[in-house]
Amino acid sequence: MNSKPILEIEKEIIEDFALFDSWEDKYEYIIDLGKKLAPLEEQYKIDENKIKGCQSTVWLRADYIDGLIVFKADSDAVIVKGLISMLIKVLSGHTPEEILAAKMDFIGEIGMMTHLAQTRSNGLLAMIKQMKNYALAYQAIGARKDTV
Repeated sequence: MNSKPILEIEKEIIEDFALFDSWEDKYEYIIDLGKKLAPLEEQYKIDENKIKGCQSTVWLRADYIDGLIVFKADSDAVIVKGLISMLIKVLSGHTPEEILAAKMDFIGEIGMMTHLAQTRSNGLLAMIKQMKNYALAYQAIGARKDTV
């Protein structure tokens, strides 16, 4: 799925953001990432897949395929769609253990938390928390499969 380690992907995102001089350009880049995100199928846009704590509507789905978690998401807000796209780029296609161990330092390093409104920052943290909750759940399922 994703052969690159999480830290390497985070480093690439930091390098991408370093190419931009202004936050206006960085926001445009985030919006472009969101536009490139494959849309989530309508049948998954249900309450059970909504992330609580986001001002905008965000749907997140996680599938456990061959020991790896594959995330799909969508949002009704373009900037939020870009943010979840970045998180998917970093975390999707990794094992539950890798996802749980990910510190997500790139968010601070690119200055994201200081340039987002408080409600967006809270939403970003809620997205990360939900992704890690999926990893925790799938880690438990995987552990049970190993012992059966």
